[in-house]
Amino acid sequence: MLEGVCAAYGESQVLYDIHLHIESGEAVTLLGRNGVGKTTLLRTIVGLHPASRGKVCFDNEEISKLPAYERVRKGIGYVPQGRGIFPHLTVEENLRMGLAALGGRGKSARHSVPDHVYELFPALRQMRRRKGGVLSGGEQQQLAIGRALVTRPKLLILDEPTEGIQPSIVQQIEQAINDIRAELRIAVLLVEQYLDFAWAIADRFYVMRAGRVVDQGKTKGRDAETVAHLLKV
Repeated sequence: MLEGVCAAYGESQVLYDIHLHIESGEAVTLLGRNGVGKTTLLRTIVGLHPASRGKVCFDNEEISKLPAYERVRKGIGYVPQGRGIFPHLTVEENLRMGLAALGGRGKSARHSVPDHVYELFPALRQMRRRKGGVLSGGEQQQLAIGRALVTRPKLLILDEPTEGIQPSIVQQIEQAINDIRAELRIAVLLVEQYLDFAWAIADRFYVMRAGRVVDQGKTKGRDAETVAHLLKV
C-alpha cells in the first residue's frame, strides 16, 4: 500500500520512507507514542495530506494524486480520532452522509443505510432519531464506524477507536470489528494505544518512532508486553 512514502508540514518532515502493506481481509495495527506520525500516515493514505515522496497504492492502483473523495469511492473508509460526527444531525442523518460518498457505486442502495450496520450496532437503530451530539463517547464511536461502513469500504481505517470509551463499549467495538472482518471481509488498519485491544484484532503490527517504521511482525509471534516495552524506548 505505501512504498517509500514521505510527508511533511512545510519544512518540517514528519514521515520518512514508510513501507506498509495490508492484504485483503487482513487486520494491521500501527503503534507508537504520541507525536511519531501515526495520524499523519493515516491522513496521507486517505488523501487528507499529500505525500511529498513515494507511492500510495490501493487495489493494485496508484492513488497518490487522487483527492480524498475519490479514495473513498475506491473503497477506503476512515474513522478519525475524535470521531468527526455531525452533532446537530440525527444518528440516521449521520449515517446517510456516508451514502453521498458512494458516487456511482450501488445506485439502488444509495438512499438506505445497509442492514448490516444496524446488525453490528443495534443501539444505533434504537437511537436513529437522536442527535449525534447527545450520544455518549462510545455511542458516537459506533456511529462513526457505522458511517464509514455505509461507504462500503474494502479497507477500514480506525484512529484510536477506544479513546475515552468505557470498557463495556470497548468490548462491543472489538466484537464488531472482528465481525466486520469475518463477515464482510473488510481489511482493517488500526491505530491504537490499548495493546490488548489491538492484539485481539490484528494479524500484524508496525511500530513507529520519529516518523519511521522501526519494527514489524505478526501479533501471534510477539506478545503485547514485549512490544509495549519497545514503545517506551
